[in-house]
Amino acid sequence: MFRIKKNDTVMVTTGKDKGKTGQVIELDLKHDRVKVRGIAIVVRHVKAKREGEVSSIKKEEGYVHISNVMPIVPSTGKPTRVKIKQLENGQKERISTGTNEVL
Repeated sequence: MFRIKKNDTVMVTTGKDKGKTGQVIELDLKHDRVKVRGIAIVVRHVKAKREGEVSSIKKEEGYVHISNVMPIVPSTGKPTRVKIKQLENGQKERISTGTNEVL
């Protein structure tokens, strides 16, 4: 089980976007990276391939390493570390270390 999932609200802890928050769009578990809405914007120059298409400059989100983001507790709005607790029925839950709330 991973500490961060898709659609989690996270805060960036390091880098040029330090302190910004956003929602996780995509996870790349092979390389331990996440794509967060509005974070790590990359500029791509797209060339027209066919007649009638227009060349353009597109801005899209890039990947951030999973260790550089922390999930935010919905009740407090603050970033937290996550621990994983196994329940009696064998299921696992993500729990905030500070408030002991289920994420």
